[in-house]
Amino acid sequence: MSVNILYSALCFVALHVMVWFSTNLQFIESSWSEKSLWVTFTLAIPISLLAYFGSRFGYTALGESAWGVRFLAFSLSYITFPFMTYYFLGESMFTLKTSLCIILSCAILFIQLFM
Repeated sequence: MSVNILYSALCFVALHVMVWFSTNLQFIESSWSEKSLWVTFTLAIPISLLAYFGSRFGYTALGESAWGVRFLAFSLSYITFPFMTYYFLGESMFTLKTSLCIILSCAILFIQLFM
């Protein structure tokens, strides 16, 4: 496993954190509701760059597989989203459905990295 997979994962985690804020900031506090669209505009280019470089590093690290990059990004999104939503919005990630999805995402991530 190369350092490119680490760079790819870091890019995708940062991307998903920024996407979470760009879509859910409006629900955190009413004062952010009016400003959240501007935050979305501000984060659009950094999000695009992170997607670009995350895909580039991942494609190299995962044997030039676009599917591998897709599954890596998906898995990291489903691991990032529940923690962000729990921390900032107080929505439990400990429902049966969410827990099973997190476990499946970890399984997909494991398959992509180690098989």
